[in-house]
Amino acid sequence: MLSGIINIYKEKGFTSHDVVAKARGILRERKIGHTGTLDPDAEGVLPLCIGKATKVVPYLTDADKCYEAVVRLGAYTTTEDASGEILETFPVNVTPEQVLEVVKSFEGAYTQIPPMYSAIKVNGVRLYELARKGIVVDRPSREVTILGCELLEWIDETSFKIRVDCSKGTYIRTLCTDIGRKLGCGAYMESLLRTRVGHFELSKSITLKELEAYKEIITPYVHTIEELFKTYPAVTIKEAYNKILYNGNPVRFEAVHTLPEEDVAFVRVYDEAEKFIGLYTIDKQKQQLTMERNFM
Repeated sequence: MLSGIINIYKEKGFTSHDVVAKARGILRERKIGHTGTLDPDAEGVLPLCIGKATKVVPYLTDADKCYEAVVRLGAYTTTEDASGEILETFPVNVTPEQVLEVVKSFEGAYTQIPPMYSAIKVNGVRLYELARKGIVVDRPSREVTILGCELLEWIDETSFKIRVDCSKGTYIRTLCTDIGRKLGCGAYMESLLRTRVGHFELSKSITLKELEAYKEIITPYVHTIEELFKTYPAVTIKEAYNKILYNGNPVRFEAVHTLPEEDVAFVRVYDEAEKFIGLYTIDKQKQQLTMERNFM
C-alpha cells in the first residue's frame, strides 16, 4: 500500500476534490486527502496525503503558505475575485509608491472578515451556500498573520502582482479587497498562484498528467511522513522499552539514548531499528516523552 505525500500542481479548472478523485483513480488508492482547498480558478501547490500519511493532513493544513496574486484595482466583486459580478467601480489614481506602502502595511497580525463565498460554516451552513441564494450574513472576524507581503510587479495603472507569506486561514481574496479599500479605489483578486505549503514548493510539484505518466515509478515523488517533521530533532528509544513505545505509552527519559539540549515543541521518535514511530512532546516536569501522533 502506498503511503506518503505527493506534491501536486493543481491546474485551473479543477477543484481540490477533483484532484483527490483523479489521484485516487490514477494510483488506485482510496485513502487520499488534500491539505487545504484551492478555488477552481486558482492554481499551484496542493500536497496530497496518501495511506497512513492522511494522519498528517492537519499539520499541513496548519502550515504557513505562500501565494502570488494579481490585484486588479477599480472595483469590488461579489466573490472578491474575478469570477464574481462587479458590485461597484471607482476611478484609479494611485502610484506604485502608494501601493507599496499599503501592501507592506498589512504585514503582521491582521484581522479579516471571511468572504461570503467561502466554505466556513455559520450555524451549520456553509457561507457559499447562503451566498448563492443571495443571502448575506454577519461573519465573525478572525486574526491571521501576514509574515511577508511585497510588491512583485507593477503591471499597469490598474493592476499589480504581490507575494504573500501567511499563516493558515488567510483569504488572499479578502486581502486584495482590503488593499483596495485602503487605497480608496476598490480592488479584487484577478488571479492566484500558491507557490508553497510548508516546505512543499512549486518548483518540485507535478501535475496530474505527470502523476499518470509516473504512476509505475512514483516512489521518487513520494515524500515520507517523517520528512514533513524534519525540522524537529530525532531521538531513539532503547530496545528494552519497545513494548511501552509500540503501545503508545509515555516514555520515561531514561529510555531515551540522547535528549535534545534545546527547547523544542516536538521530537521525532524512532526505535533502535530506525523505524519512525511518531511525533512526541517533551514533558520536563514528568520527565517523559508523551505521544502527540502515532505514525506506525
